[in-house]
Amino acid sequence: MRTEMGWSSADRIVVRGMDLPRQILGHFNLGDMAFLELSGRAPSAHESKLFNAMVVTLVEHGITPSALAARLTYLGAPEAMQAAVAAGLCGLGSVFVGSTEGCARMLFEELPDPKAKIDLKAAAKRIVAERGMIPGIGHPIHKPVDPRTPRLFEIARECGFYGPYCELIERIAAQKKLPLNATGAIGALACEMGFDWKVCRGLGVMARAVGLVGHLLEEARDPLAQELWLRTEQEATANLKPKR
Repeated sequence: MRTEMGWSSADRIVVRGMDLPRQILGHFNLGDMAFLELSGRAPSAHESKLFNAMVVTLVEHGITPSALAARLTYLGAPEAMQAAVAAGLCGLGSVFVGSTEGCARMLFEELPDPKAKIDLKAAAKRIVAERGMIPGIGHPIHKPVDPRTPRLFEIARECGFYGPYCELIERIAAQKKLPLNATGAIGALACEMGFDWKVCRGLGVMARAVGLVGHLLEEARDPLAQELWLRTEQEATANLKPKR
């Protein structure tokens, strides 16, 4: 058995080949540490800027189903914050956050070699014709533009990472006449940075865990889960109770 992730002895702690106290602590922020864990190397300045922007985008999304699941679980088990965070993370799938993975996988399957010379406009038209719902396209609130997307692509251009995957997903969105949402943009950027599409849902998991801890701290200080539970029970069963 073998791992490249890390090891420790009485006087040393090594993570991905780097000395934790001397080379990492005080030098790496949380995003840089995540990049190191996923890629096995420290990010460049441009990689750090873009990667941190990607994961910061996914931290907070308001009172979403995952946040509600976390808050309601915390209501039942306030002694186990980790269980409440885990409950929220279990809701990250093909509809919420996990669409990053779906988008990245689709782009990689359609363009396994980013250096290949293909007609991206024609490819986008074919993809729209062949596929049904495309992950990362459309948003129930942000229309006609998801404000996160142009900013992420602006940063990508500044850092030299706007490439064929970004162009292809933008052309697909234009064909669909729907906004390219943040998860679609991040899926494309993950491909541009050379990440395996299988890790993309993990980006959302690690980022959203931070946001859920924030929700649970707020829940402890200014709870809403109790009222949510009681109102839901009352309103959902109102027509079932006999009238006096």
